[in-house]
Amino acid sequence: MGGQVNGQAQALWYVGPNRAEIRDETSAVGLENAGPGEVHIHALYGGISRGTERLVFTGRVPESEYARMRAPFMAGNFPFPVKYGYATVGRVVAGPDALIGRTAFALYPHQTAFTLPADRIALLPADVPASRGVLAANMETALNALWDAAPGPADRIAVVGAGAVGSLCAWLAGKLPGAEVTLVDIDESRAAVAAALGVRFAPPGRAAEDCDLVIHASASQAGLATALRLAGNEATVLELSWYGAAEVAVPLGETFHSRRLRLISSQVGQVAPSHRPRWSYGRRMDAALALLADPVLDAMITPAVDFHDLPAQLRRILTGPGGVLCQLIRYPGAA
Repeated sequence: MGGQVNGQAQALWYVGPNRAEIRDETSAVGLENAGPGEVHIHALYGGISRGTERLVFTGRVPESEYARMRAPFMAGNFPFPVKYGYATVGRVVAGPDALIGRTAFALYPHQTAFTLPADRIALLPADVPASRGVLAANMETALNALWDAAPGPADRIAVVGAGAVGSLCAWLAGKLPGAEVTLVDIDESRAAVAAALGVRFAPPGRAAEDCDLVIHASASQAGLATALRLAGNEATVLELSWYGAAEVAVPLGETFHSRRLRLISSQVGQVAPSHRPRWSYGRRMDAALALLADPVLDAMITPAVDFHDLPAQLRRILTGPGGVLCQLIRYPGAA
C-alpha cells in the first residue's frame, strides 16, 4: 500500500537545529482503519511553508510562542523533537462511503498516511489538482490578509516580499478592477513569478511610492522599512510577516507620523473582523480551495522532492538562497 512500510506510516520529525529524520509512526495511524466520524488518508503531495518551517528547523521559535505555534495534529514539543507541518493533500481510503476515493486537504504534518476526524479535512474541488492543493493554507492566509487590508478598485498596491503568501496576496489584489499591483523583492528572479501572476515587479529601490496600501510579507527588517517608505499619506501598511524570536526595529521616525501611516497586523489564526460574523473557518478554507482553480498558480510551486529525500534536502530548501516559493513534497504512490 502506498505510503506505508510494513504496516507503518512514516513521518518527518525535526530533531535538532538544522536536523531532521524520518520516523516510523506505529500508534496513531490505525493502518486502514477509521473509527466513527474519522477518515484514513494516504498522502499524495505536501507543501513546505518555508518561512514558518525555517524557524522550526533552525530552533528559532520563541519560548513565549510555543503554545500559539503548535500546528494542528503536531506531535512532540518545541524546540525539539517535533513533527510539524500543515499542508498535506491525500486520498481518502477509509471512512464514510461518500468520502472514499476523494482527494482532500488537511492541516497535517509531513506524514505518509494518517487518520483524523472527517470534519478536519477539506475536499478539493474537481478542477484543483492535488499538487496545487498544497497551497491551500497559504491561500487562506492571503485571503484573510486581503480582508484585513480592504483594498479597493484602482488602488496602487505594493506587496513587499515575494514568498508564497506575498505572491498570493499580489495575485488576489491584482484581480481588483484597475488596481496597480507591484510585487517587490530583492530577488529579481521573482519577476518571472510576478509576470505569471499578472502583476508588476520591482526591486525595492525602483518600486513606486505613494501607495494606497502596502502589504509586508518579507519577514525582514529591511522589508518593513521598504513597506513604510512606499506607503502614501494616511495609507495602510499591513504587517503579515512573523519574525519568531527575532527583534525587529521599526523605523517610526522621519515621515511616519507626518504622513499619518496606519500599521496593522494580520494573522490567519482568526477570521478577519470584517468577515468574522458571517464566515466560519470551514467556509474560509473552502473559498481558498476554490481560488486555487487557476493554473497560473503552478508558477509558484517548485518541482517535487520525494518524501524520503527530505532529511538530506531540508537545509537547502529552508535556508538556501532564494528560489523556493512552495516546495512540493511527493509521497509514495503519487503520480
